[in-house]
Amino acid sequence: MSFNEVYITNTASYFPNSPVSNDEMEEYLGYINGQPSKSKRIVLRNNGITNRYYALTKDRKITHTNAQITAEAVKALLGNDAAKLKNIDLLSCGTSSPDQVMPSHGVMVHGLLPEMNPIEVVSPAGVCCAGMHALKYAYLAIKTGDASLAVATGSERFSALLVSDVFEDEAKKLKELEENPYIGFEKEFLRWMLSDGAAAFLMTNKKNENGLNLRVEWLEGFSFANEMEACMYSASEKQKDGSLKGYMEYTPDEIMNRSILSIKQDVKLLSEHIVPLGGVGLKAALDKHGVKSDEVDYFLPHMSSHFFKDKIFQRLIENGNGIPYDKWFVNLSTVGNVGAASVYLMVDELYHSGKLKPGDKILLLVPESARFSYMYSLLTVC
Repeated sequence: MSFNEVYITNTASYFPNSPVSNDEMEEYLGYINGQPSKSKRIVLRNNGITNRYYALTKDRKITHTNAQITAEAVKALLGNDAAKLKNIDLLSCGTSSPDQVMPSHGVMVHGLLPEMNPIEVVSPAGVCCAGMHALKYAYLAIKTGDASLAVATGSERFSALLVSDVFEDEAKKLKELEENPYIGFEKEFLRWMLSDGAAAFLMTNKKNENGLNLRVEWLEGFSFANEMEACMYSASEKQKDGSLKGYMEYTPDEIMNRSILSIKQDVKLLSEHIVPLGGVGLKAALDKHGVKSDEVDYFLPHMSSHFFKDKIFQRLIENGNGIPYDKWFVNLSTVGNVGAASVYLMVDELYHSGKLKPGDKILLLVPESARFSYMYSLLTVC
């Protein structure tokens, strides 16, 4: 059986409202106990983010749903041409912040695009890797001939979970933050890191002869959940034995008073394992496909914080897969951490940058700290 080549023939992104600077953040998210955060300055210094986007007004009114910003990215992908939406035969949408538990995020996006036909819609679950899983589903569908024209998306709308009204008041000690930056990777760290946005890829088995094409060479994924407990979690609370107690086991009052719905990190697990395990997976993926790191022209690693940049760089060298900084392409500082959309947003910015030339190879790396999952992909410009 022969398989089709798979190409990304266009990319697009959508951000709600205007960019929010570091100084404005608490005007949108609110103050906890009416006081400015003592840890904000330190966390921002470590993560290197200067702007992000919120689907909020300054009085904390929601302006967009996740489904809406995703639908806007899809429309931008097709030049806001309603007729072109009818040609899509697969919609694959990844997110970690759906607007509701059910219906799925993907069908809610489909519902906002009435110009589309009745088509297959899929909504991979997960955190940062959800966008890559959406990409892989579309890739495999086109590869096997099950679909001929697909849209894959990654999106997040985290801001509704970060406002002071639903955020637990946990004291942070300035001295501890200075001595150990990882301590900021708890709930409050996430307030100064996460951002809202969406991006979309148009995927097909035929090259666009009049534009830029990114051939998808492969996608590989690794989960270490068989040996690692949960590290990043929401709608649950971690127990002493490392298990998670889900929101359905709490009363409504407990859900609010104990901030069960907020996003949390297990700082110790994150610091010890997120970079080393990612290096293990990357080496395995490159070895499997016979790719040497010096063949890579652009390296797009999704990072939650610039705090990890040097650690990733050094780990790649230790694993024999070193990639010099002049090949890295990262936009974390200007768009923030947009979770499942982050890698899409990097590809989108690079795709439209005018820098790419035929033959360039683009390596994607997406870590997910939830229970230590990783996705990798290689794209070739053609």
